Amino acid sequence: MLVGKRMSRNPVTVNPLDNLSTAKAKMRVGNFHRLPILEEGKLVGIVTEGDIREHVGNLERTQVKSCMSEGLLTVTPQTTLEEAATLLLNHKIGGLPVLEEGRLVGIITTSDVLQAFLDVMGASEPGTARIDLLLEGEETGLAEASKTIVEEGGEILGVGTYRERWKESPVCYLRVRAPDLEAVTRGLRKRGYNILGLHV
Repeated sequence: MLVGKRMSRNPVTVNPLDNLSTAKAKMRVGNFHRLPILEEGKLVGIVTEGDIREHVGNLERTQVKSCMSEGLLTVTPQTTLEEAATLLLNHKIGGLPVLEEGRLVGIITTSDVLQAFLDVMGASEPGTARIDLLLEGEETGLAEASKTIVEEGGEILGVGTYRERWKESPVCYLRVRAPDLEAVTRGLRKRGYNILGLHV
């Protein structure tokens, strides 16, 4: 998935010469935590709630340019969400401006990335559960697990795998919607699957 599919488009911005009270008001109205700063259409910085808090009592007399962060990390609409998430995590920041041909076209935040993760995994769908199981051979592979779930009246909304250091076989997690989840897990166990957990 690409940043362009998940970013907030046409973000609200401020000018370096605006005072911090203007920036704070825009954040409050839009429920934002950061604002890109444009000067003559060019991205020159970003100001956050934390920056503003440091100047409480002087917001009317303090210009945005005096506390904005410069030299920003940015991404493009074609950047993958994985790359964006890595930048956010490694640099401990909450948002990245999105530039296309030098023009600000959006902003992607940690919340956007987390929501995308939940959507991809099907976890944002109501009435679903996650089944964790071990994939321990051809007879207990992902294809057979999927077939079993469908046979038990279930629907698979998301799939993923990960490895635990203490397990040789990969763990598979399936986001499932089914009228009878216990019947699904029974069916999987009957076919030899090691069910590690059912998370409703």
